[in-house]
Amino acid sequence: MSIEVLVFLIFLALVFDFMNGFHDAANSIATVVSTGVLKPLWAVCWAAFFNFAAFFVFETKVATTIGKGIIDPTIVDHYVVFGALCGAIAWNFITWVYGIPSSSSHALIGGLVGAAVAKVGTGSLVASGLIKTIVFIVLSPMLGFALGALLMLAVSWLCVRTSPRRVDGWFRRLQLISAGMYSLGHGGNDAQKTAGLIWMLLIAAGMSSTEDHVPTWVIISCYTTIALGTMFGGWRIVKTMGQKITKLKPVGGFCAETGGAVTLFLATGFGIPVSTTHTITGSIVGVGSAQKFSAVRWGVAGGIVWAWIFTIPCSAFVSAIAWWLGQHFF
Repeated sequence: MSIEVLVFLIFLALVFDFMNGFHDAANSIATVVSTGVLKPLWAVCWAAFFNFAAFFVFETKVATTIGKGIIDPTIVDHYVVFGALCGAIAWNFITWVYGIPSSSSHALIGGLVGAAVAKVGTGSLVASGLIKTIVFIVLSPMLGFALGALLMLAVSWLCVRTSPRRVDGWFRRLQLISAGMYSLGHGGNDAQKTAGLIWMLLIAAGMSSTEDHVPTWVIISCYTTIALGTMFGGWRIVKTMGQKITKLKPVGGFCAETGGAVTLFLATGFGIPVSTTHTITGSIVGVGSAQKFSAVRWGVAGGIVWAWIFTIPCSAFVSAIAWWLGQHFF
């Protein structure tokens, strides 16, 4: 692998990382913007700050899972990485254009799977890491749903004798904290996915090994890039996340963000790459359901679920095609 190819693929990986922040900005800011607690510009700056601050909080367990826990590192070359990135970026772009909250994380995993299978078949997949990831496709939104609903019920019980105006005032302040914590979890889980991919590329180039730690410059680059992506914001998706699923007030926004943040902290602590999109959507639906079952627009939620189902196979399909094209033209 030439140095020019290596630099180009690292750049392409950072483009994906930027798109991840850009695409998933809605996850971090939709609730705090839709409840009127922060203006959009201040919201994205707040989220971007905590995206980067995650560098100082979390270990690199998610990066390790991506780097050697999804596909066999020994089969990775620049064609596999190129295919994986093309599949993930293409799916992110398509879902952004249509304003669909899909998972950048699972698009990347689908890309890795598609390129690896195209190269050597299913024997290249690491069953333990892949199964763990697939289980959490279902488990993370369910956990977000449960935590969001339980928090909403607990807050409603605690504040039953308090006037709505005072409750609104309290939770407008508290939502700044919950939004920051959610953005911290978002940065901690998602930036590491790109870091793991770049580390995989460095291993393939002979510049690192599976026994080494993920290089610090890789981690810093990925946290910085995802924070910049968040600052530019994926505005097309904010309305879907913040208002179309269910109407949110500051108390609901606080419960949804807190439930999502706890889920992300747990997953990142165990090194599990989860979808921040799935997590916050589950939390928002849980908050809406706790208030009234009909408060959730289940048709919108169902459409989002279909996007989740198609993410991995669609990105894998594009990735396999990109791998083939890369073999012939790259």
